[in-house]
Amino acid sequence: MPDIDELVADCTAARAEDRPAAAVRDVLSRAVAKPGELDRALGIPTRGGFRCLHRTPSLTVLQFVWPPGVQLFPHDHRMWAVIGIYGGGEDNTFYRRTGDGLAVSGGKRFDAGEVTVLGESVIHAVANPARSYTAAIHVYGGDYFATPRSQWDPVTLREEPFDADAVRQVLDRPASPPDDPESSPEPTR
Repeated sequence: MPDIDELVADCTAARAEDRPAAAVRDVLSRAVAKPGELDRALGIPTRGGFRCLHRTPSLTVLQFVWPPGVQLFPHDHRMWAVIGIYGGGEDNTFYRRTGDGLAVSGGKRFDAGEVTVLGESVIHAVANPARSYTAAIHVYGGDYFATPRSQWDPVTLREEPFDADAVRQVLDRPASPPDDPESSPEPTR
């Protein structure tokens, strides 16, 4: 992808397809195959956070940067999501609802160059266990900021309304590489 406008245009066109999540997966697969181009367009990640690249009622495109050692609480999206990792990697823990709240139902690591589709009922937590930043493009089949959804306290697993500012606060924390807290975190490249 030569630029972000083209990426957004391709995701918008894919949203109109019969199988939009699969079509967006194809777009992101092409984009993350060229991480240097994404770095040139968005900058090499040196701090955590997320940036909105596009937002409409039917599609949101975000750049997420996970600092080393950061763990984000369980949350849902209530819409499909396509995640393309272009730097670093992330560990996902998946949950299912039970009569008592949540139970762990599995996990998966996603590394640079991988793209995954999450269904609208997925509940997951994300962690970056590495010493480098993780950078990803997330595409959502709706308005990420306006759709009511849930997050869970990471200790008690008590459900509460989703708060995008809480995500920002977690990602804004200083990086703390798990294997050597004294060392400086590395950029994704």
